[in-house]
Amino acid sequence: MRLFVAVCPPAEAVDHLSAQIAGLRIGAAAAAGINVRLADPAHVHLTLAFLGDVEEARLVEVESALGLAAEWFRDGRDASPRLSLGGGGRFGRDRFTVLWVDVRGEVEALATLARLVRSRLRHARLPHDEKPFRAHLTVARPGDRLDRADIEADRATLDGYQGPDWPATELLLVRSHLGPRPRYDRLAAWPL
Repeated sequence: MRLFVAVCPPAEAVDHLSAQIAGLRIGAAAAAGINVRLADPAHVHLTLAFLGDVEEARLVEVESALGLAAEWFRDGRDASPRLSLGGGGRFGRDRFTVLWVDVRGEVEALATLARLVRSRLRHARLPHDEKPFRAHLTVARPGDRLDRADIEADRATLDGYQGPDWPATELLLVRSHLGPRPRYDRLAAWPL
């Protein structure tokens, strides 16, 4: 099973961002039929940890580790962290270009949650990506199918974007299915 751990913005925040993206050059390119690989609004998420392929027999261990991380996180807080989507950036170059929107608000609380999740996974000797956590939400993977100047113009426009404020209320364990139409299955959730 291919697994990751995430926090998902609510529909209102996703709709607000989707309206912004529709007005970008990348949105116009998608509307014109260019495969700029816009993120599906139904699947947008903030990845806290990517586990990759995990044997199904270890699912109980994964859930136990995540349950402990969520519990420890809640013990140190009075309320769910408040976040918003705003600003923008770009990873990679040429074929590997990714356009993303930044996360604002109580980002340090989100980073603390990511550290707790990774710590519990490590303690349980479960696989996970060790890349440094960078709170972001992928908007599109245009690669080299859109002119670099257009991508840079969209990134600059996203710098001025500020979405609505929302509480991160749950930690999710998600199974992903790769393919031309990726699918995500929510396996478990814990309150924050």
